[in-house]
Amino acid sequence: MEQTLISVILQLTFIIVTARIFAAFFKKLGQPGVCGEMGAGLILGPSLFGRFFPHLFQHIFNPSVSLVFTMFSQVGLVLLLFLLGMDFEFHHLRTHGRKALLVAVSAMAVPFALGLFLARLLFPFVAQGISFLGFSLFVATALSITALPILGIILIDFNLNRTEFGVIAITSAALMDVVGWIVLATVSAVVRSTSQPWLAARMLLEVLGFGAMMVLVVRPLAKRWVRYVLQRERQQVSIATLAIVLALVFASSLVTSWIGIFSIFGGFTMGAILFDEHEFRRLVSLRLEGFVRAFFVPIFFMYTGLRTDVGSMGGPVIWKLCLLVIVVAIVAKAVPSVIAGRISGLSWNDSFSMGVLMNTRGLMELIVLNIGYDLGVVPKSVFFMFVVMALVTTYMAAPLLRRSLAYANPAKSLMFEAEKTEELSIAN
Repeated sequence: MEQTLISVILQLTFIIVTARIFAAFFKKLGQPGVCGEMGAGLILGPSLFGRFFPHLFQHIFNPSVSLVFTMFSQVGLVLLLFLLGMDFEFHHLRTHGRKALLVAVSAMAVPFALGLFLARLLFPFVAQGISFLGFSLFVATALSITALPILGIILIDFNLNRTEFGVIAITSAALMDVVGWIVLATVSAVVRSTSQPWLAARMLLEVLGFGAMMVLVVRPLAKRWVRYVLQRERQQVSIATLAIVLALVFASSLVTSWIGIFSIFGGFTMGAILFDEHEFRRLVSLRLEGFVRAFFVPIFFMYTGLRTDVGSMGGPVIWKLCLLVIVVAIVAKAVPSVIAGRISGLSWNDSFSMGVLMNTRGLMELIVLNIGYDLGVVPKSVFFMFVVMALVTTYMAAPLLRRSLAYANPAKSLMFEAEKTEELSIAN
């Protein structure tokens, strides 16, 4: 037991410290810190760190405790998705619903359709022996995802979160996230049903029943309990309250797992039904969010990085397919978003910025890929291609948005750069 514990502690220390180092480094490069954590997972995986320092890699990432970190990453995802669900701002739909809906539909429907076509091209080279239906659905879903958390961070960093453009962007991303999780749950149900229509239909009905129960039964009871808690605990939620919150989140996750879809859907749903309890959300986040971001999220990125192996890319044809995936992903997201933004009344410059933001995939993309990998419909080579695509589309967002702002308003851009330089000097 002590030897196992030492291996776990060694990995935890290494993961947490390197994640913070990479986050700080990427912030100095003008990227959100979470981009650094994503990069750390890939760099410290078998593709780079494991290839050049194999003995040290094997010593730190002892395979005998890999199951422990698999469980850590999944528990962390459940909690992270709960916090993301609570962070949804559905009230924006009242004022910017039509514009956001146009952008969201364009930025999801076109990539999904092109994803089905791309899957047909990739399948003979990388997915033989895998269910074509499952492979196609996951490629299409992965291509149509937008990373709401990173998009929100970028908007805040650029002081755009309270502008009309920022509200439309975040609302569009929120709509795509909701639809994306529904699509992902549906795809997971279809794949897990092993192509048996009656079983897939039963699982979908159970998902709808679960959603109805959460909205019609659990939500009113939870809101009544939240009001009671806020009357008693005004400054911070007690440990007892936090324990009840965790129990509710895990119970919801158990139900979705029993249905046959992944437990993270339960965590997200539990958070989403409390989206309008802003004070409760703030108090719970104060207790929970910092630990989840510092402890669990780096483990998930490292867990993804350990699955991303450049050795799975066999030959020049596979690398050409990887380049094709990146190009199709960028075009499929950015072009429809730009056109939809222009139709909805945004300027060409704001429409371009909208296309850049909708193209960020980040964390959500990695979640989709890991689910597909666990279900056996995303092979290692495709996993590598889409992780690289997620990194490229996420890393390009901040520089392109910065250039777009400079073109639209040079004075404001210079002021923004001065503020960021002052923040960095204070931090140093």
